[in-house]
Amino acid sequence: MRAQVGDQLIVESPTTGATQRDGEIVGLRHDDGTPPYDVRWSDSDQVTLVFPGPDAHIHHIEHGPEGHLEETGHRGTGTAPRTTQALSEAVVMALVQDATAAPSMHNTQPWRFQYSRRNRVFHLRADLRGALPHSDPVLRSLHIGCGAALMNLRVAVAHEGWQATTRVLPDPNDPMLLASVTLTGPLGDEDDPATLYPAVHARHTSRYPFAETPLPDAVLTALAEAAHREYVSLSFASGLHLQSVMDLALEAEARNLTDAGAAADLARFTRRADDTRPATEGVPEYAFGPRRRIGKAPMRDFAGGKPIPGRPTVDFETAPHLALLSTSRDRPLDWLRAGQAMERVLLRATIEGVSTSFITQALEWHDLRWPLRDPMSGNAYVQMVLRLGYGRPGSQTPRRPVHDVLDLEP
Repeated sequence: MRAQVGDQLIVESPTTGATQRDGEIVGLRHDDGTPPYDVRWSDSDQVTLVFPGPDAHIHHIEHGPEGHLEETGHRGTGTAPRTTQALSEAVVMALVQDATAAPSMHNTQPWRFQYSRRNRVFHLRADLRGALPHSDPVLRSLHIGCGAALMNLRVAVAHEGWQATTRVLPDPNDPMLLASVTLTGPLGDEDDPATLYPAVHARHTSRYPFAETPLPDAVLTALAEAAHREYVSLSFASGLHLQSVMDLALEAEARNLTDAGAAADLARFTRRADDTRPATEGVPEYAFGPRRRIGKAPMRDFAGGKPIPGRPTVDFETAPHLALLSTSRDRPLDWLRAGQAMERVLLRATIEGVSTSFITQALEWHDLRWPLRDPMSGNAYVQMVLRLGYGRPGSQTPRRPVHDVLDLEP
C-alpha cells in the first residue's frame, strides 16, 4: 500500500463492503508512501495516525500544478465526474439550491448547509430561524423538513455523478448537526436516487381539489416502496380509519383557528399580497389555494379564517386519498428518516403525475396525533399525512437565496 498526501483512505465494512469511514491523508511517515499515515477523518475533521488494516484501501487523487485538486464545472448531465476533480463553487451552490427545493411546514426552510472543499463533505444543520414554537415545540417537524432537504441533496449529488456516504446525526454532542454527506467517488451502476432528479424542482404542494379518480395499484406500490427504501412505512387510509383521520384533522384545524399560539406561527410564515416583508420564506397569498365549500379533504386555511378579496370557494373531493408515513419509534433519527422517506415519496409521486399536499394539523396536537395511527397495522408513530390525487399542479413558493443558507469552507 502506497499513498501521497491528498489521497483518500477508505475503510470498508468487513461484512457489506460499504464505506464505513473515509478521510484525507495529510501526512506521510515514509518517503516511499507506505503506512502509517496521518489521516484527517471526514466525519470528525480530527487527524489521527492510522495503520491501515485489510479492510482499508487507498483511493488515489491525481494532483494538478502545485498539488491542487482540479476543479470541475460539471453540472446536470448525469455523467459520473472524475474523482480527481473538486466541485466548483457554482456546482456546490447548485446542489444546495436543489436541496432547498424541499418542502417544510409553513415553508419555514429550517436548514443550513456547510461545505468543506478539503474533505468534500456537506454538513446539514438545523436553522432555528425556521422553528415553530407552538406548532412544533419538540422540533419534530423541523427535523422532517431537514430530512426532506437531505433527500434532495442525495438525489442531486447522485445526479451529478457522485457516490456519497450519508451519516445522520453524526455527532452526539452536536444535536443541531443533523447529517453529513461525503462525496467518495464516481457513481456506480446503481443510479438510485439519481432517477428522481427531474422531480426535484417540478414538485410543488397543490392546495387545489383533486379528482375522485382512484390511484392505480402500481402507483400505490411504487410510493410504498419509495418509503420502504428509507426504512419508513407508508399506508393508505381507508374505511373507518380514513374517516377518523379526516375527523382528527378537522378538529385540529378548528383548534388552530382559535388558538393564539398557532395563529402566531401561521402569521409569521404567511404573506398577504400587501405584506412588505422579504418574500423569501413562508406561504404567499397566491399559494393559499381556494377555500373549501363542500367535500371532506381537510385543508388548512392559510388565511387563518380571514377573508381575502377574490379568493375562490370550490368543492373538494368527498373521498380524499390519504397516506400515512409511520415509524416504530419517535426519535430525532426517526424524524429525519421520515423526512427523507416523505420527499422520496413526493418525488416519485411527481414522476407518476400525482399531485400532493400535506394534512399536518392533527400532528401538531399531542392528544390528536396518537389516534391517527391505524389500530390494525400496529405502526406506532405517524410522522406525516399526505393527500394524493390527480389535480391542478401546485404553485411554486419562494426560497431563501443560496448564499443565505450555505457556508463554504476551505
